[in-house]
Amino acid sequence: MHAPARGLSLVELLVGLAIGLLLSAAGVTLLAAQWREHRSQMAELRLMQELRGSVEMITRDLRRAGYSGDAAAGVWQSGASAPVANPYAAFAPSAAASNGASYAYSRDASENQRLDANEQFGLRLRNGAIELQLGAANWQALTDAGTLTVTAFSVTPTLRERTLLEHCARPCPAGASCAPRLQQRSLVVQIDARSVDDPRIERRLRSELRQRNDGVVGACPA
Repeated sequence: MHAPARGLSLVELLVGLAIGLLLSAAGVTLLAAQWREHRSQMAELRLMQELRGSVEMITRDLRRAGYSGDAAAGVWQSGASAPVANPYAAFAPSAAASNGASYAYSRDASENQRLDANEQFGLRLRNGAIELQLGAANWQALTDAGTLTVTAFSVTPTLRERTLLEHCARPCPAGASCAPRLQQRSLVVQIDARSVDDPRIERRLRSELRQRNDGVVGACPA
């Protein structure tokens, strides 16, 4: 005789459904966790890419500060006329750290030894974004407000001076300080920012650079 067919009891069916729901819930939870991790990693990647791009652009522009198309005109030469002061030499901040900077460099095809409106540049932190000045009154956003919010921005200068008195024909008078000096400026640029997509992600990027265009102040004793 064949044994009578036997199906699932109500209890077994409920237990099976409960186990299936638990497995489904675990799978959904794992998928959600992986999705959150993926979003977090993408937000961090976007934040770091934007930070690196901004720091690279700022560093490249700051290195140009003080550039003159006729630097030789500012150097004393025997038998030549008096040196011409570099019209692009001014730089701020000069000593302490600041959340902005102002500087200039020549854009002339043929140097005119004059600071024109389109040769004035600057950086500033405004409303969570770093802005770049291109010309006397033309400011534009440098960082993408849709990707990151800049919480802190600083430019910290270090100025080193080296005497050039050994190149002068006469020494300074006794008790006087009159030697010409070569000014070499280094800068530290630092940006703190957080992701717009995930405000929990905060990063800091720091860059050190040396400006290429050294300044000369003072003059040899007459």
